[in-house]
Amino acid sequence: MGAVLVASQGKVLFSRGYGAANLEWDVANTPLTKFRIGSVTKQFTAAAVLLLEQDGKLRLKDRVSAHWPQAPAAWKDITVFHLLTHTSGIPNYTAFPEFASLQVFDTPVEKIVEGMRNRPLDFTPGSKYDYSNSGYVLLGWLIERISGQRYGDFVRDRIFEPLGMQDSGYDSNTAIIERRAAGYERRRDQPLANAGFVHMSTPHAAGALYSTAEDLLRWAQGLFGGTLLSAESLKKMTTPYKGGYALGLEVKQVDGHEVIEHDGAIDGFDSFLSYYPAQKVVVIVLSNVAGGRRMGDITRELAALAVGRGEQP
Repeated sequence: MGAVLVASQGKVLFSRGYGAANLEWDVANTPLTKFRIGSVTKQFTAAAVLLLEQDGKLRLKDRVSAHWPQAPAAWKDITVFHLLTHTSGIPNYTAFPEFASLQVFDTPVEKIVEGMRNRPLDFTPGSKYDYSNSGYVLLGWLIERISGQRYGDFVRDRIFEPLGMQDSGYDSNTAIIERRAAGYERRRDQPLANAGFVHMSTPHAAGALYSTAEDLLRWAQGLFGGTLLSAESLKKMTTPYKGGYALGLEVKQVDGHEVIEHDGAIDGFDSFLSYYPAQKVVVIVLSNVAGGRRMGDITRELAALAVGRGEQP
């Protein structure tokens, strides 16, 4: 259940919805269905930080304490770059014992940050890569402090609107959002069940956005086409550091091709966005069933058709 889109050289080769956006009402998924995209959000957060750098309001080498003087002493060497590349050493807040109860409440980002500050670092900043949602929530908070806007508003004004992404936004538990899919999960006692509740304040800049397959194509074309960021900023965003991770994106070799990509998972939803720069191929796979067939497998198979053999799926 979900939506799939494949494009090459700016041309859509394949775009289709599968299964139900809402099982109770038997509403079908389409390429215009809105899905929560989980950690695919992180590339938007990284781009937002780079836009602030272009504005002269921060530098990637800035220490966090330069923008938050109350940062704990243990964070004195942590930079914005460390947060972007998962090399800060700040422990992952979604692994905290209290997170299960925290995620069901409207939780201000300041409270999430406060929950991180008194925990010891997992390692010396910059010494290793360890994927952590904490760094991206902290980045979202810094974006708000520096820009004077809420994270979702900044992303809307500086990214979504310039790129014509009218079907994307910061998700809400109360707002009426047209064509938004319901999320489901697989359980032992039944094939599909409604996904557990998560208040969208808790994933914040690490995973709170929603989008459509068509809007994510606009994003990929705008980002990699150079219409959103300067050439220098785009190079920073796509240059891997430790563990093959760049800024909100992974850079790797797949079947002899360079791929820039990221996946996402949040209660009831999985997502995957891949870009093959040499061939200018974009593969987007979105699902409103968590824990189903691996999204990466579907993405690879579609990419093999569009890239590996030069055929349309």
